[in-house]
Amino acid sequence: MTAVRQDSTRPLSEQTPGPGPGTRRRPSRRHRTRRYRWFTPWLYLLVPLTLLAVFTYLPIADMVGYSFTDWDGISPTSDNVGLKNYTDLFTRPELFKVFLVSGVYLIAAAAQIAAALYFATVLSFKTRFRNLFKGILFFPYLMNGVAIGFVFLYFFQPGGTLDAVLKLAGMHGRHLWLGDPDLINKSLAGVSVWRYLGLNLVLFLGAIQSIPEHLYEAAALDGANRWQQFRHIIAPSIKPIISLSAILAVSGSLSVFEIPYVMTGGANGSQTFVIQTVKQAFQFDKVGLASAAAVVLLLLILLVTWIQRRLVPEERIELS
Repeated sequence: MTAVRQDSTRPLSEQTPGPGPGTRRRPSRRHRTRRYRWFTPWLYLLVPLTLLAVFTYLPIADMVGYSFTDWDGISPTSDNVGLKNYTDLFTRPELFKVFLVSGVYLIAAAAQIAAALYFATVLSFKTRFRNLFKGILFFPYLMNGVAIGFVFLYFFQPGGTLDAVLKLAGMHGRHLWLGDPDLINKSLAGVSVWRYLGLNLVLFLGAIQSIPEHLYEAAALDGANRWQQFRHIIAPSIKPIISLSAILAVSGSLSVFEIPYVMTGGANGSQTFVIQTVKQAFQFDKVGLASAAAVVLLLLILLVTWIQRRLVPEERIELS
């Protein structure tokens, strides 16, 4: 046997022979952790993605499928009618003219954004009882929509609260706020403004309060008044939030349902596109036509949102 000679001048750790050419190195624990690290986020997203697919995307797919049939919502079978429902929707003016009602709500939504921006700007500075005013303005958004509808039914009735207040202001007379086709949509849009003003107020307040204080101090040293501070500091800084509120306003005006349905049921010219869709499905048993209307509404909202994002692209705001 041949003895293995060791060099006394080298440490034993360096004299240990390494693995031979046929030996396979075992991967380290850190290497195995890196290999499976990409999979970890998907484990956390598995449940929400499953819920999103089951309760959002699958119903949308079913709705698109129903839009090509004449299903009544009850029968176990349905006939495929192709594009007939879409043809009826675009060729019958009484089915598509309800979008004119959405124009009233769109104007009201623009006024709502302007009012919310004004109150948020005023309440972001040092104002007496500002927390009280924040609570008063935000409280309607916390109320149930059905309860709001019933409250305003008494508010708008002839000789009711609104007529009494107008009488104190010197405006006598009884007005059919919910019976006159020229007034009903304006009245209902006013209720929507009152209810959703608080949501935009909170969004704008949060954005304004994230602006560094030293920007206001520097503007004050330069002699800028409140309007100039709003124009050159606040408005550019919260531009993404204003854009988001505009998108929500457009989509909300196209899909108005709760307030007019509870208060009038769509009578006297107050029928919106969503109320008409619900009636087609559950009152006239035309689920196929209602599904086609819902698909058209979804595509319109997506189109308007895309156009709005193209006209007002998202910008990264640097606050320093």
